[in-house]
Amino acid sequence: MDTETMMALGGFLLACFAAASTSAAFKPGPWYQSLRKPFWTPPDWLFSVAWTILYLMMAVAGWLVWRDVPEEAATLPLIAFAVQLALNALWAPVFFGAHRMALGFVVMMLLWVAVLATIVLFLRVQTIAGLLLIPYAFWVIFAAFLNLGIWVMNADRANAGDPLS
Repeated sequence: MDTETMMALGGFLLACFAAASTSAAFKPGPWYQSLRKPFWTPPDWLFSVAWTILYLMMAVAGWLVWRDVPEEAATLPLIAFAVQLALNALWAPVFFGAHRMALGFVVMMLLWVAVLATIVLFLRVQTIAGLLLIPYAFWVIFAAFLNLGIWVMNADRANAGDPLS
């Protein structure tokens, strides 16, 4: 592997783990621990494990598209990749930082649509890259329904009159 290719892989890893850093900066604290949660909520440690694996797979997927696809064909898929990564980074500050459960659900659903779009675009240009994102799509929809469950179970803690609290 040449230097440029290795640096690109490093760049994709850096971008994905930079998005992950918002979860570290806005990690669950006393507010989250005090919320009622669905019985099917996984243990807290599982989120770190799952997201670490998913961020690695995302980085490799993005890198494969960058590496294997001509620039003109890779532009739209990589823009979609950047959009989903930005939405991914946005969720933790909204949910954990601002305590906005409904808005967090909206962000998560937008993220899911962006991930699906990225998968479709990746599959058209680099099959393995698209396939690498499928577990991510399943995890995001699971996380979205967990977010929804928490919001519904804690409706009494939402800001009165604010539909996106």
